[in-house]
Amino acid sequence: MYPYSDKTKKMINLIGSGDAAYIPKAITCAIKALDTIAANEQLDDTTREDAAFAAANLVLSDYNDND
Repeated sequence: MYPYSDKTKKMINLIGSGDAAYIPKAITCAIKALDTIAANEQLDDTTREDAAFAAANLVLSDYNDND
């Protein structure tokens, strides 16, 4: 398993236990979150570029959240 941050591990546990909502369209959720990070001018440029790069790759991938 990828060594996720403590915040991500905590959220995995919360979703897994039912204490936080599970989002069936997770890729769309991720794209929106990454785009929000990319647009946040209070963050450093490297973080924003990394988020924009990840979001763009997901958008251009062959994902399908329409089911």
